[in-house]
Amino acid sequence: MLATEKIMAFVATRDPQGAKAFYQDTLGLPLISEDNFALTFDANGVMLRVTTVQEIVVAPYTVLGWNVTDIRATIADLVRAGVQFQRYPFFQQDELGIWTAPGGAMIAWFKDPDGNTLSLAQM
Repeated sequence: MLATEKIMAFVATRDPQGAKAFYQDTLGLPLISEDNFALTFDANGVMLRVTTVQEIVVAPYTVLGWNVTDIRATIADLVRAGVQFQRYPFFQQDELGIWTAPGGAMIAWFKDPDGNTLSLAQM
């Protein structure tokens, strides 16, 4: 029924201006629109709505991720833009914070200004 429809992604923010700076300036996503309810970005053809909420309930898992072609170069670019990558005691991560999954995928995590966990993956 929905197989041919485009998906939208959502993430919450308490600070729309901080989120706008992060998603637009730090991550480089084009801003499509903004109003009192949400910021809307184009994430390579996927609509990302950063919804303004009164209270954030941070999920203990990744809420949004990107499949990238060169994870090391992408991490370097994001670090230069001020992004800090997360380290987790239950994963063996390399010096850049990359964990190599048993299937070979390389994954690294970072947070947005509201504490939402985001990720990069190279399959």
